[in-house]
Amino acid sequence: MKTLQPFFLFVFVSLVKSAPPLQQEPLKVYEYDTDIAPESLIEQDYETKIKDIKEEVWNVSPNITLRLQGDDSERSVQPTKDTNLPTCLLCVCLSGSVYCEEIDIEAVPPLPKETAYLYARFNKIKRIAVSDFADITTLRRIDFSGNHIEEIEDGAFSKLLLLEELSLAENRLVKLPVLPPKLTTFNANQNRIKSRGIKANAFKRLTNLAYLYLGHNALESVPLNLPESLRILHLQYNNITTINDDTFCKSNNTRYIRTSMDEIRMEGNPILLAKHVNAFSCLRTLPVGSYY
Repeated sequence: MKTLQPFFLFVFVSLVKSAPPLQQEPLKVYEYDTDIAPESLIEQDYETKIKDIKEEVWNVSPNITLRLQGDDSERSVQPTKDTNLPTCLLCVCLSGSVYCEEIDIEAVPPLPKETAYLYARFNKIKRIAVSDFADITTLRRIDFSGNHIEEIEDGAFSKLLLLEELSLAENRLVKLPVLPPKLTTFNANQNRIKSRGIKANAFKRLTNLAYLYLGHNALESVPLNLPESLRILHLQYNNITTINDDTFCKSNNTRYIRTSMDEIRMEGNPILLAKHVNAFSCLRTLPVGSYY
């Protein structure tokens, strides 16, 4: 045993001498506003990728079929009736509201169920079909201002029994569609509507209508059968040349007063209002327009 001890000691010393020295990486010091820590680089790269993804989503053309990648193959994504619609990649869908503004869509997009508010202003929509709102009966407000709408199919709004506000301003309409019964506000300013494009009873049954905007059109006369609920009526800059005693009042009832009407604008029409004073006898304020 004594002879083996020196041998083991010799082997141990040899192994210690032959082991490579311990390598230590130099300590990296990052100075403020000069070097960038690796964590910051990762965050910047992540933010850049997210930004690129968002830009890709918003730059998707509405005419391109949206696809999902999976198992080395592609399949078309058909519109569905939930918040995962392709519409919600192009538009912003937030708790019952859909914002599709200034994205150059040419037709009304499929909407999620329970949509209450649709804002599709400043696009290239040319036509509204019955099928566009056939399954979306929860709508309360629709804004199609600033499109190219020339035609609205009969019955396009017939199932929208909750609709209260509808704007078709700044389009190319020559006639009005049948309007839903609970409207409180209707805006068709700056179209090409003529008097023959408005049915005689177009507004008669709209007993909640308070704001009616038909300025900057081609009307030759004031629409008939305006509801008692009407407060604001804009008819400025049309081609109105005549008004009769029953337009706003009731010629057979001299005591009748239209109590709800607060404002009528008729400036910019080729009519001298002073020649039709009896037509305003039931109003609390005279219409705005030319009297001289």
